[in-house]
Amino acid sequence: MRVLVAPDAFAGTLSAPQAAEAIARGWARTAPEDTTVLVPMSDGGPGFVDVLHSSLGGRRVVVTGVRGPLGTPVDAPLLLVDDEGGLTAYVESAAACGLEVDPRRSPEDASTYGVGQLVAAAVDAGAARVVVGLGGSATTDGGAGMLAALGARADVPLDAGPRGLAGVGSVDVTAVRQRLEGVALVAATDVRNPLLGLLGAARTFGPQKGLDDAAVIRVDGILDALVVAVCGAAPAERKVADRPGAGAAGGLGFALQLLGASVEPGVALVADAVGLAARARESDLVLTGEGAYDVTSREGKVVYGVAEVAGAALRPCVVIAGRVLVGSRERRAMGVEAAYAMVDVVGEEASLAEPAESLRHLAERVARTWSDR
Repeated sequence: MRVLVAPDAFAGTLSAPQAAEAIARGWARTAPEDTTVLVPMSDGGPGFVDVLHSSLGGRRVVVTGVRGPLGTPVDAPLLLVDDEGGLTAYVESAAACGLEVDPRRSPEDASTYGVGQLVAAAVDAGAARVVVGLGGSATTDGGAGMLAALGARADVPLDAGPRGLAGVGSVDVTAVRQRLEGVALVAATDVRNPLLGLLGAARTFGPQKGLDDAAVIRVDGILDALVVAVCGAAPAERKVADRPGAGAAGGLGFALQLLGASVEPGVALVADAVGLAARARESDLVLTGEGAYDVTSREGKVVYGVAEVAGAALRPCVVIAGRVLVGSRERRAMGVEAAYAMVDVVGEEASLAEPAESLRHLAERVARTWSDR
């Protein structure tokens, strides 16, 4: 039996390659005769660059001294790949402004400035195309910090998070457009949310970054003022804020689309790069997983993307996750045959303390049901 193992990272515990390795090792305990094919995945969030590097090759460059979300310097990767259209650079926004970059939580001060530094490094390296993976950010600044790093000017600090944007009245991105002239931008998103409102960046994702109810309302209002300052107040002028993906990564999707970026689902981009469809057709079973398998998984996450590919290949898809928070109806709607949770088998404490062994143990049990050994 041939088993395709294509998980996302288990946020905060295992990278996608580590998760794939743990699943394969656990599976082999029950079915050593089966062949497991490891294809770690990403939807644009943490691990985006490393997953693509393992499939596309290219040069993985570490940009040192990039400004983290709260100003502490960090080292962040940049992947440069020569292809038919010239040099393509892949940027991982989470590496510069992600929740895992800085253990402190101060969402009203967190900035995307470091992402702009990575984009600038890509352009300076001669990239004709820059693909920015969006997901896992600690920020909700509408991409203002990124714009500042690329040369934008305003009547308030753009690089100090939403708090610094309070009272914004004017933003000039002329210098940014000049610097990026001739460069194709792509926003690889894991969600389709707009920037503002009930489904916007602050209201939907702000609480998980540390915004309380009052701060959510305050930050959404600040982002609305940012849109007016940079685009104009007329509905036709500000429609970029309503586009799908504008709310990705705390509004980085908005800033990138403001600069002319096209939007692609991150998981589809990665799936194409790793040849996931062909690998699924060659397999008998597809395994995927993530830290928490819930209803948001349908909004551009790895599990849903892998299940779609498996369904197109007429192969069953099984999810192995840290937690499973969907019912059978939602699971079937996503094209998933079955889902298993680590916490249900080994408990929450063991899942967090020994995630790799816990995942191996769960995969071992799943193989008893799904392997044809």
